[in-house]
Amino acid sequence: MSGNTYGKLFTVTTFGESHGVALGAIVDGCPPGLELTEADIQIDLDRRKPGTSRYTTQRREEDAVKILSGVFEGKTTGTPIGMLIENTDQRSKDYSNIKDQFRPAHADYTYMQKYGVRDYRGGGRSSARETAMRVAAGSIAKKYLKDFHGIEVRGYLSQLGPIKIETVDWDQVDQNPFFCPDASKVPEMEAFMQALNKEGDSIGAKITVTATNVPPGLGEPIFDRLDAEIAHALMSINAVKGVEIGEGFGSVEQRGTQHRDEITPEGFLSNNAGGILGGISSGQEIIAHIALKPTSSLHVPGRSVDVHGNAVEVITKGRHDPCVGIRATPIAEAMLALVLMDHLLRQRGQNGAVKHSVPVIPASVK
Repeated sequence: MSGNTYGKLFTVTTFGESHGVALGAIVDGCPPGLELTEADIQIDLDRRKPGTSRYTTQRREEDAVKILSGVFEGKTTGTPIGMLIENTDQRSKDYSNIKDQFRPAHADYTYMQKYGVRDYRGGGRSSARETAMRVAAGSIAKKYLKDFHGIEVRGYLSQLGPIKIETVDWDQVDQNPFFCPDASKVPEMEAFMQALNKEGDSIGAKITVTATNVPPGLGEPIFDRLDAEIAHALMSINAVKGVEIGEGFGSVEQRGTQHRDEITPEGFLSNNAGGILGGISSGQEIIAHIALKPTSSLHVPGRSVDVHGNAVEVITKGRHDPCVGIRATPIAEAMLALVLMDHLLRQRGQNGAVKHSVPVIPASVK
């Protein structure tokens, strides 16, 4: 299966299936000298792992990462970093009843049309379980970006179904199971999810991910625009059906006088562009939003067909997230970090010696 590698200079290749023996990743192109331990990577994996609250899948995986190569005496060596996470809580029998059926809104049907074979156990390669290795790789990128360039990548849940976030307090994001930055909304989210669980249904969500202290100049016109690559990376996350950069679709209702981010010597006056102009970073905060669809694996019966084209009624057993967006924040952070890391190295390689007299405009007026 092709399409398992992302990046040009900082590359990430993942492998493994939801119910296979293990998940793995090869990170190549990481510069030497980055202090790195398994504990550094485990922090983000623990934020993503299943079974951490009553509002996510109850599959119990420790997601304990092992570094197999590329690190010596606590520092990266510049050689490929191999990582492995063993699967320990698979219950493949939960899927035996649908091995010949296609779950609606899943990749079952399309995988069969493409490959003529599929791993029906938890969705195989199409499962969001694969994103554990993205988070592991992204944690390396996040650490390098922050340690060497002061770039900080963060995210939060900005909408759960009809519940929208009104205030952002970064200190609150990791204090609740929703990655919600507005503490006043958490009780409402809990009540909403409890009612949803009783109905056996699911719901969508919106995640916002940002990067601060990004230098101006990252991005490669024309096809490798920074915003295009961010959209590509974020859209590759399971269940994502929409990506916005900055004001995104909200710009449809804006006038040019509202949308344009005017510039003064003291700083930019707004950031509707989400920190990217002409596909190149402006030095402002990078802001992106993703929309995740409701989980398709439901205990509520749904119409579909089997491998012979016969009409069937599908009921999905097993353990599933009633809202995949709840655990998506670390994944979105990882993908944004991977894009920025790759473009940082590309900028250094091609334009590291560029000199000019244009001052760097502050991200905003203080």
